Amino acid sequence: MFNELKEIHRKPRPFEHYTAEELWTDEYTRGRMLELHLDPTVDAASRSAAFIDASARWITERFTLERGRSIIDFGCGPGLYTQRFAGTGASVTGIDFSENSLAYARGKAAESGLSIDYIHANYLEFQTDRAFDLITMIMCDYTALGPSQRRTLLITFRRLLKPGGAVLLDVYSHRYFHKTKERAAYGFNYMDRFWSADDYYCFHSTFKYDEEKLILDAYSIYTDKSRRRIYNWAQCYDRKTLRDEFHASGLRIIDYYSDVSGNACTEDTEVFAIVAGSE
Repeated sequence: MFNELKEIHRKPRPFEHYTAEELWTDEYTRGRMLELHLDPTVDAASRSAAFIDASARWITERFTLERGRSIIDFGCGPGLYTQRFAGTGASVTGIDFSENSLAYARGKAAESGLSIDYIHANYLEFQTDRAFDLITMIMCDYTALGPSQRRTLLITFRRLLKPGGAVLLDVYSHRYFHKTKERAAYGFNYMDRFWSADDYYCFHSTFKYDEEKLILDAYSIYTDKSRRRIYNWAQCYDRKTLRDEFHASGLRIIDYYSDVSGNACTEDTEVFAIVAGSE
């Protein structure tokens, strides 16, 4: 038992483990994730419906989404943004590795008579000959990826952009890093039975990596039949570190905002958004 507890509270190396896909492929957890996505009142798997409405309006105006324009949303989930984008007449593609979320998205598109190309794939392995006017990646998904994964993704973005095209994504800031506290928590059916339909005990550890400006939320979940470990990483940025990372992959940051609804960027924001294009 001592060794097990020691392992639970061991601080792994930065991005030593990557389990993001499990949230969306485990049969039970993916259902709970979809519930959070579709709850219009909370900022959890998705932001609130009011924010998404405001964000989609700003994106439509900022990037002139209309017939003849093309957009691809990386990590589209159940289509909360892609449905709104498709209403502009633009050609819309969504990519996600959750079959559950995409099934919901396809059903809603059919109900609304919207033509949206939904692709089930790991976006780190995504290949296409098409090019797009706008690439979006929303809800700080970019920050969950390790350095080599982010390089792969940025190279993909650069390849998929049409001349004059743009990338829009959001990231956690250094302020978010400094605000977050290291902690250890424990509970029975922790997070309102989020992790399993069976009774379970969960150990939740939050680790910080000062040099890398990196946060890890590690969850160890025990039922009477199984053990799971989930690692949620959050890379935090300031303007310079993000600018340098994009520049190394041939992309240039054009604008900074406090979020993906176009609010002005301030020093105290915990999340900020960028618009980038090819150099």
